[in-house]
Amino acid sequence: MLKELEFLVEDSARGDPESPLRWTVKSTRTLAETLTGDQHPVSHAKVGALLRGLDYSLQGNRKTEEGANHPDRDAQFHHINAAVKQAMAGRCPVISVDTKKKELIGNYHNGGRQWRPAKEPRKVQGHDFPSPAVPRAYPYGIYDIQRNTGFVNIGTDHDTGAFAVASIRGWWRQEGRHLYPAARTLLITADGGGSNGYRLRLWKLELQKFADESGLKISVCHFPPGTSKWNKVEHRLFSFISSNWRGEPLVDYETIVNLISRTSTAKGLRVICRLDRRKYATGRKVTAEQMKQINLHPDKFHGEWNYVIKPRVEK
Repeated sequence: MLKELEFLVEDSARGDPESPLRWTVKSTRTLAETLTGDQHPVSHAKVGALLRGLDYSLQGNRKTEEGANHPDRDAQFHHINAAVKQAMAGRCPVISVDTKKKELIGNYHNGGRQWRPAKEPRKVQGHDFPSPAVPRAYPYGIYDIQRNTGFVNIGTDHDTGAFAVASIRGWWRQEGRHLYPAARTLLITADGGGSNGYRLRLWKLELQKFADESGLKISVCHFPPGTSKWNKVEHRLFSFISSNWRGEPLVDYETIVNLISRTSTAKGLRVICRLDRRKYATGRKVTAEQMKQINLHPDKFHGEWNYVIKPRVEK
C-alpha cells in the first residue's frame, strides 16, 4: 500500500529545497478512494497517518514562487514525469541537477544550531559583508533519481554553463558510466535558469561536446518558470546537505567537501563530493554559427524546454 500511495502522490508532490518535508495537492479522501478501488481498503484518516510517515505534511501557502505561473506549467510537470518514467523503465540514467547557493569561505555565520557544551557558542565574524577577495564555493549537485545518490562538484571560480556541464561530465566519468554501462541516453531534469538555463547557449554548446565525447544522447527537460524549488535535487539532496552542516562555519574548502561527503539519510542517501579548482571564464559568447553546429532536436511540446542533443558522430 505504501508503494502505491507514494506513486499516487509523487506526480503532484511539492517541496521546499531547505526542508525534507513534502506536501501533495491531492486530498486524503481522494487518495483513500483511489487506494480502496485498487484493492487497498483504507480510511482517509489512515492515509493522513501514512503520509506523515512518508515525510509529507499538511501545509499552508509559503512564499517560494519565483514568478508568474506559466499556463503550461502543469502540462510540463506531467511531461517531465512521463519522460522520467519512460527513461527509468528503459534503465537509462536520470539525473536532477542544479547549483546550490554560493557559500562564503571563512569563519562566517552559518544558519542552524548544533549541540555544544553549555554557554560555549562557536564565535564567528560579526558581519557577513566580505570583499570580492573572499573566496566562494559554488556547489553543483547531480542527484541520481533511481539510485538515491548524490554527486557534488565544488567550484571555486564562477558558476557558468561550462562549469555546469563539467560537473555532469565528472559525475559520468566517476559514477555514471560504471553504474549504467549499457546506457545510450542520459535524461537531465534542470531548472529553466541559471548556469543550466534553457536560454543559455553555452550550456547547450558544452552539452554537445559532452555528447560527442561520451556517445550519449543527452535528453533535457527544464522545469517551467517559477518552479525551481520543486526540482528533485533540491529536496532530495541539497536540503540534507544544509541540515548536515547547520551551525558549522565553512572555514575552508576541505571542511565543505568533508561535510557534504558525510551527508546521509535513513533511506540510504550517499553523496560523493569533489573540489574543482579549474577556471571558468565569464562572458563567453556563442555565435549563431556555433549554434547551427549543435545537433539539437527540439520536442514537439515546448521544444525550448524539452530537447535532445545527439552526438555529431555516432559511436
